[in-house]
Amino acid sequence: MINKTAIVPIETIKQAISLIRGQRVMIDSDLAELYGVSTKALNQAVKRNEQRFPPDFAFSLTREEKDQLVTNCDRLR
Repeated sequence: MINKTAIVPIETIKQAISLIRGQRVMIDSDLAELYGVSTKALNQAVKRNEQRFPPDFAFSLTREEKDQLVTNCDRLR
């Protein structure tokens, strides 16, 4: 049986998606929030299990990309 209170509204997910390098992406802090874990724990789990993810699953933003993302998304300040 599915716990309906645990379902994330689609609008919440849509708002967390950004377009970077021509790809739709979610930043680690948003993914961590969706999974109910800390950003640090999410990143550690990904690092420990790199073989489970495709090579393009995660990438680091350049300083310019980060600045642009923060400029475009007030919630990331």
